[in-house]
Amino acid sequence: MNESGFDPIIGALNTSLNLRLVNQNIISSNIANADTPGYKAKGVEFESALRDVLGVGDQVDLEKTDVKHKAHHDTQEVNPEIYELLNDSWSLDGNTVDRALEMGKMAENQILYDASAEILKRKIGMLKYAITEGGGNR
Repeated sequence: MNESGFDPIIGALNTSLNLRLVNQNIISSNIANADTPGYKAKGVEFESALRDVLGVGDQVDLEKTDVKHKAHHDTQEVNPEIYELLNDSWSLDGNTVDRALEMGKMAENQILYDASAEILKRKIGMLKYAITEGGGNR
């Protein structure tokens, strides 16, 4: 069972939100240091980190003793690779932050974070409904 108890979608959304938060922090740091001499812009390897945590694309063939057994992937541990961005935006002081590009990335990341949060909210709402209202005749 994954950390959400029984629903892998909730675990995946939780991981996505955690990775989006890490990404937002890196982007914010880049923008905050846009005028810092010698600062090298950083990025997060978001997609591969999400695939790694969720086990998507694993080539390992696990033998299962029962069809109810599922591979366990800990969606709490999020350790994406943070790297220096290679770009052509070098200023004379050695700073590599492209403020306009970073602002665009921040807006995109925020939209994707909000979308994941909304999906998670609706998923939890459906579960709550199923527990409280959807029990059928009593």
